[in-house]
Amino acid sequence: MKKLLLAILVLALGFSAPLQAAEKEPIKIGALFALSGPAAFIGTPTKLVAEMAVAEINKQGGINGRPIKLIMADTEGDPTKAVMAVKRLIEVEKVVALIGPTRTGTGMAIKPIVERARVPIVMTVGGDPVIMEGGRFGTARFIFKAPQRSSTAVKKIYIYLKEKGLKRVAILTASDGFGQDGRRWLKKLAPEFGLTIVGEESFNPTDTDMSGQLRRLMAKNPQVIICWTIGPAGANVAKDVKRLGIKVPLFQCHGLPDPKYIELAGPAAEGNLMPSTKLMAWEQLPDSDPQKPVIARFVYLYKEVYKLDKKFPINTHSGYAWDAVNLLVLAMKKAGPDREGIRDALEKINGYVGVSGIYRLSPKDHCGLDVDSMIIVKIENGKWKLEAY
Repeated sequence: MKKLLLAILVLALGFSAPLQAAEKEPIKIGALFALSGPAAFIGTPTKLVAEMAVAEINKQGGINGRPIKLIMADTEGDPTKAVMAVKRLIEVEKVVALIGPTRTGTGMAIKPIVERARVPIVMTVGGDPVIMEGGRFGTARFIFKAPQRSSTAVKKIYIYLKEKGLKRVAILTASDGFGQDGRRWLKKLAPEFGLTIVGEESFNPTDTDMSGQLRRLMAKNPQVIICWTIGPAGANVAKDVKRLGIKVPLFQCHGLPDPKYIELAGPAAEGNLMPSTKLMAWEQLPDSDPQKPVIARFVYLYKEVYKLDKKFPINTHSGYAWDAVNLLVLAMKKAGPDREGIRDALEKINGYVGVSGIYRLSPKDHCGLDVDSMIIVKIENGKWKLEAY
C-alpha cells in the first residue's frame, strides 16, 4: 500500500511540475516603436509607457497567472526596417500579439505582413489607413488602433468651427502619409459641417520655412488655418504665422498637444488650438467624466512611481501604449494566448475606460473612439487650457 501511495505521489509531482512551469511561462507580446530616428521623441516614451503598463499588469498576476514579456524592436521610423522588425517578432520570437508602431507610414508598411501572418496588433499610430479596408488599403481583420482616427480629430475641429461660425478654411498639410490622411478627411468632411476649403497647400515634413504657402493661403481670405503634421514642422508653421502677422486662428492636429511643441514654437504657440486626448487638460475635466479617475491614476504612476515625466513630460501620445497593452490584456484574459481568439475578443470590447477614451470596438470599427473622447485645447501663458469639452 505504501509503495502504491509513493508511486502515485511521484507521478503526481512529475506531472504537476511541467504544468506549473507552463502556467508561469511568459506570454510574448511584440512591441515596435521608433526608438531612434526622427520619430524617437514619440517612440521612446511610448516604449517606456508600454513597459510601465506591463509591469503593473504583471504585479496583478499577469494574464490568468502568466506574466507578459515585451519583446522590443526599433523601427527607426523607417518602413523597410519596420518590415524586418515585425518579421523577426512574428517568425523568430513567435509573439502572440503586437503593439505599435509609431508612425502611420511604418504602420502601413507592416499591415500586409501582419494580416498574412494573422497576428493581432493594436497600433499606436494616428492615421486612419491602417484600419481602413478595400482597394489599396487591403484588409485589416487583425489590425486595431488605440489613438483616435484622423477623421475623428477632424470632426472635433469642425464641430468647434461650426459653433464659432467660422466657415472659410485654409489647410496646410505635410506630404507624408499622416499629413495626406488628414488632408483627405479635411476635404471630405468639410461640406458635412457647412465649411468651405478656400485654399490648400502642402510641405515636406523636414521643411523649415512655410511662409510661401501661408502667404498663398492668406490670399484666399480664410477665417482659420488648419495644419496637419507631427514633429517640429508644426512649430515651424506656428512661428511663420506669427512672423507674418497672421491674425486668423491656427489649428494644429491631434498629434501635436505636447510640451515639446510649446518649447519649439515659443511665443508663437500662444493662442494655438488643437484637438487632444483628455490627458492634456485632465484636471480641468468635470468630476462626472468617467475617464478622470483613470487618467489620474495613470498620471500618478507616470510621474510619481515610474518617474517618466522627468525626461519625457506627458503629452497626448503618452496614453496610447497604455491603452494598447490593456486592450490586448482584456482580450487575452478571455481568449488566452490564441491569435485568432484574441482578434475575436478585441472586436467584442465595449466600454473599456482608457486614458485616451472609452473604447467601443466592433467588427466594423477597430478603433472604437468617437468625438466624445477628445477635447479642444488652447495654449494660454504656455499652458494647456480646456477650450471645448
